[in-house]
Amino acid sequence: MGDDAVSSPLDSPSRPFVGPLGTRLRATVEVYGALFVQMLKVRLAYKADFFADLAATALGGLASLLFVFLLFLRAPELAGWSRDEILLIYGMSMISYGLFGCISWNLYEFGDRYIIQGQFDRVMLRPVGTYAQVLFDSFRIPALSECLIGAGVVAFAMQRLELVISGTDLFFAAVAVTSGFVIFTAVFSILASLSFHFEDRIGVSPPVFNMISFGRYPQTIFPSALRFVLRWVIPFGFVAFYPATGLLGRTPYRGLAVLSPLVAVAFCVLAYGFWRWGVRRYESTGF
Repeated sequence: MGDDAVSSPLDSPSRPFVGPLGTRLRATVEVYGALFVQMLKVRLAYKADFFADLAATALGGLASLLFVFLLFLRAPELAGWSRDEILLIYGMSMISYGLFGCISWNLYEFGDRYIIQGQFDRVMLRPVGTYAQVLFDSFRIPALSECLIGAGVVAFAMQRLELVISGTDLFFAAVAVTSGFVIFTAVFSILASLSFHFEDRIGVSPPVFNMISFGRYPQTIFPSALRFVLRWVIPFGFVAFYPATGLLGRTPYRGLAVLSPLVAVAFCVLAYGFWRWGVRRYESTGF
């Protein structure tokens, strides 16, 4: 190739995937940032298909949101929580879920796509961390519509509740929804890593995925056993409910409201350990 050939971080000696951790992280971010941009260009090349997918995803999010409005046609509140308070919780959860759906969806399909179909062999041959490759192998860009809907719902709920939001509250909300995204990613990373040990096309992700909806409602409406699971085992309660209580000033949950970032970090550490353990146990597809 001539001098005008386009180089990338994969073949540039100034940005290697070896050496200090900071250098490797920067190179990885550059590669997958470029991948995201290229994937967006490819999707926009077929605008009708892209916007149809975007509309379908948005309609799915709006349909689930419609259930909340229908629920409150018959009751002014739910276990002491008003419609607008639940909308605030619901909207925050939608933002975190939209980020997860866009960036981390490969984790949900990991067992079938990478283990059963053997695509993890391809991942192992590249000079980039295996986890980063799986996480950013593709993006579900239409899922970002959930973020936009969620942001609109949060703004609507705050206006209806007449909440006085300070700069500190906005920072807290941003940290909370980011922590929620990290919690989703960490939980499904742990579930994905189990596929290294138990080769199953479906895996355990679908039933856990169905529990995401439980995190969109006040935890007080559930039995104590389920509340314990959603708090400490599969911590979807920390995605939106507990942070939202901090914005709402619900004093009984004040201590839990600020724990979302710590829970996110703790589950990231667990996910890292499970992933490394699973990769060491990987024995390829046998072909």
